[in-house]
Amino acid sequence: MMLKYFSLGGISKGEHKVPPLRVWVIAGLGNPGTKYSATRHNIGFKVIDRLSEKYNIPLEERDVYMIGKGAIEGVNVILLKPLTFMNRSGLAVKKILKKANISGDNLMDRLIVVHDDLDIDAGAIKIRQGGSSGGHRGIESIIQELGTKDFVRVKVGIGRDETIPVDEYVLQNFKPHEKNLIKDVIMFASRAVTAVVTEGIDKAMSKYNRSPKYTHADKTH
Repeated sequence: MMLKYFSLGGISKGEHKVPPLRVWVIAGLGNPGTKYSATRHNIGFKVIDRLSEKYNIPLEERDVYMIGKGAIEGVNVILLKPLTFMNRSGLAVKKILKKANISGDNLMDRLIVVHDDLDIDAGAIKIRQGGSSGGHRGIESIIQELGTKDFVRVKVGIGRDETIPVDEYVLQNFKPHEKNLIKDVIMFASRAVTAVVTEGIDKAMSKYNRSPKYTHADKTH
């Protein structure tokens, strides 16, 4: 069931407008369509799907995005999957932040973006506070549209193959021998997102940046 106790843009009550409750926007990046659904570039979408399933937050298609409103362990969240293709991801993120009355140059405690990263081994993640795009076109678009680099990223490693051009590699499906590893790291990344919103960025980084890959102990939580 979709939770209804907060809404985008405030809640009307009589003649007064009650400000919206504090909310995190969690955006997972990818490309729309079945052609891209299983590619390396779409792992951000997969993490959002996992959070949607685990916390019973249904996603609905609206405008240029998929969106779901609900809560993660008592914290209000908006789950977002931009449908604008990767290099225009910022358009959807900007729209949702505006609707949620979230503004400012520092979004460290309001916006998390989950995306693939070529420079991190497949099976590993890294939580980062701000910084450059690292050449990721989705992050470049968000920085350009928002005018700030100050938001949280959860980077999910997809590895790199030096024999394949980057633009081709990110649009490849994962290899059969990688699929179990990727399934597990999607769960690991979803727990990292949960830790950011429930425990804070410092504790989450300490916990989830501590080793290059998830461990079997992590899979039990």
